[in-house]
Amino acid sequence: MLFYYDLHMHTCLSPCGEEEMTPNNVVNMAMIKGLDILAIADHNHCGNVRSAMAVAAKRDMLLVPAMELQTLEDVHVLCLFRWIEALEAFFEIVDQAMLKLPNRPERFGHQRMLDDQDEPVGEVVHTLITSCQLSLTEAVAAVKALGGVAVPAHINRGSNSLLSNLGFIPPGEGFVTLEVTAGEMGDQFIAGHPELAGYRILRNSDAHQLTAISERENAIDLKERTLDCLIDSLLTPLNIKE
Repeated sequence: MLFYYDLHMHTCLSPCGEEEMTPNNVVNMAMIKGLDILAIADHNHCGNVRSAMAVAAKRDMLLVPAMELQTLEDVHVLCLFRWIEALEAFFEIVDQAMLKLPNRPERFGHQRMLDDQDEPVGEVVHTLITSCQLSLTEAVAAVKALGGVAVPAHINRGSNSLLSNLGFIPPGEGFVTLEVTAGEMGDQFIAGHPELAGYRILRNSDAHQLTAISERENAIDLKERTLDCLIDSLLTPLNIKE
């Protein structure tokens, strides 16, 4: 069965995330756009995921616990989990490896945490835009140990991507799924790189504002709309029958 998705969007907790990107606004916009599955993947933090999951549950939408990690190599990795508890355990590892430099709200905005009514419950005062002091190998191993899947983010971009920063896809990490930016730019990139044909490709928005959330355009074929089924699919090589 086909389910329409956007597995990479941010809230007002992320640097440069618009103030309008509250848990309710994000989930409701995804619903208006006709999505079935979405993921909140804030930079190096997960403080708004529980709230967004509570909102999504009321809207009969599947929200994936996620984070966009910036590794020691300045590579962005989309980390998707089966359970909120696994994401929060991963965050503890990430938080201990952050440099905790002061945020600059005048440039990057306030990094706000909200409850499921969009009421403020806290603010992260150290910047979340810097790299975590976990290597790519360490981060991928931690995600796998917690039952999740690590997906190199926006590989078609000229910065903070696996290909732009490292120049290749490390075979030892066991990546099965890659992400490109949704739209013409991502499609052109895939068409120009036939060596990527063996990978699953996610097309996500990386939205930092409501209007950027994907329309009902990109679908994934799953037996059922569950977190287990989604993560299992993203971990399964294309040449293996699901």
